[in-house]
Amino acid sequence: MPRKKVTEVSGNGGIKRKRAGGKKKEREFSSDDEFDDFEEQENTKKPGKPAAKSGLQPVTVPDDIKEKIKLDLPKVKGQLLIFGATNWDLIGRKEVPKAQAAFRNLGQNLWGPHRYGCLNDVQVSSVVSGPCAAHSLLITTEGKLWSWGRNEKGQLGHGDTKRLEAPKLIEALADEVVVAAACGRNHTLALTEGGTAYSFGENKLGQLGQGNQTDAVLSPAPIQYNGQPLVKVACGAEFSMVVDCKGNLYSFGCPEYGQLGHNSDGKFIARAQRIEFDCETIARRVTIFIEKSKDGQVTPVPNVVVRDVACGGNHTLILDSQKRVFSWGFGGYGRLGHTEQKDEMVPRLVKLFDFPGRGASQIYTGYQCSFAVNEMGGLFFWGVTNTSRESTMYPKAVQDLCGWKVRSLACGKSSIVIAADDSTISWGPSPTFGELGYGDNKAKSSTTAQEVKSLDGVYAEQVRSGNRLNKHNDAFCRWELHLCSLVWAHSHCGVVAGGDGICTLPGHRQTGHSTGTREAQEAARVQPTHTLIWYPPATSHCLKKKKNISLQRGPLGQLCKS
Repeated sequence: MPRKKVTEVSGNGGIKRKRAGGKKKEREFSSDDEFDDFEEQENTKKPGKPAAKSGLQPVTVPDDIKEKIKLDLPKVKGQLLIFGATNWDLIGRKEVPKAQAAFRNLGQNLWGPHRYGCLNDVQVSSVVSGPCAAHSLLITTEGKLWSWGRNEKGQLGHGDTKRLEAPKLIEALADEVVVAAACGRNHTLALTEGGTAYSFGENKLGQLGQGNQTDAVLSPAPIQYNGQPLVKVACGAEFSMVVDCKGNLYSFGCPEYGQLGHNSDGKFIARAQRIEFDCETIARRVTIFIEKSKDGQVTPVPNVVVRDVACGGNHTLILDSQKRVFSWGFGGYGRLGHTEQKDEMVPRLVKLFDFPGRGASQIYTGYQCSFAVNEMGGLFFWGVTNTSRESTMYPKAVQDLCGWKVRSLACGKSSIVIAADDSTISWGPSPTFGELGYGDNKAKSSTTAQEVKSLDGVYAEQVRSGNRLNKHNDAFCRWELHLCSLVWAHSHCGVVAGGDGICTLPGHRQTGHSTGTREAQEAARVQPTHTLIWYPPATSHCLKKKKNISLQRGPLGQLCKS
């Protein structure tokens, strides 16, 4: 007898979808139009219901036994470089829709590294985005948090929903020293040096951890948590994870695929043929960790002390103190690495890394895939970056990168960028929008790992990729000779706003665009044959030719090669 069709909705106004034959499908958006349609549905619904759990109280630890910590910022510093699509509304279109006419002149794709002129004097400690995010963050060496990008739910933390085309300081956190942050689909977490987590953005599924379900929180507010100081934060599409200084893991938000790790997907029948989800609105500790044998026998794994956490769209990875990897959540395309596509409701051990000398040292996630670097430096991949190809159901070594020492990795929906040794490596299938960084008049996509020649001579310290549609990659870099520090990236947002200039790396033509008044456009225009870059000293060293070159000030205070 055929099964009935079920209309399924999230517990407080999520997207509706028909489901026949019991086949489960992950919530994804294959185009910008689908994303916008989803936003319209969300905005026309009533605000979310209040928290339904009366017995669950915020985590509280007495002050006399609470640890006193001071988290450090990363020791490196630099500036931001960008490449990729600069106008969200042009992705997949020939022109911007009439409804978004205000963003019609923002600019085209950047195929090589560029930088924001408004960040000339800003030293960056780290950059942040996420595989689901359409916004980006940077943290300065002084612990100040800047944000830019899409802002429909206030995920930029500026107290409004105005989209920003260039980085802007979050004034509400100006008195705090921010050491880490994370981006979800429409929400953001920020971690201060004292171990306090702030959240802002969409909260319809409780992903902000503030004890309620509301449409949006436009300004940063602390999560409802009074336990041991936090040391790690991570965001999935509509859920969040935090780790305290004792290695305990907490989660909150949407439990639809078991990604919270509480042995439940939170489903309940509210009315006839209607399924809703009981979301976690405050941080709840993940207490169960398991190992499964081939015959399905479940064994609890004790003494799990979490050291790192990474979130994909609807799945989670953790790395513990014994270098073991656990994964759980949505199991589609093999992203959990358990040789099956079954959802996991609690953290399950990935067996490949549970052997002496073969443990993991780093973990990363894409939207629907996972990565780990083992103790010997080998990079492993599982899941899928291109759904038209066969999935990798368990961790497999990436043969193209054997012998490379991976330092940082970022993956969006299909494109991958890696900082390894003295090179930056990227690959991804078509269509791409410049996020691979190969440069003008070069290949736009690649199915195999390729060195990014446009970044020769640049030491990539950190890479970040965001947006499920592969709009941007972020990377944190410094010059190999340590004469100057740089950050490179790509943003989905406009490159220049109000006349801020963009300059390119040596050997690359200026291809930036500007908006605003004619005077601002004229001020930002530079001669295309000039190589522009900002150096702290007045003179520097040419990396390629090994000779001194002099630098002089150009338009808007940029430094131009004479």
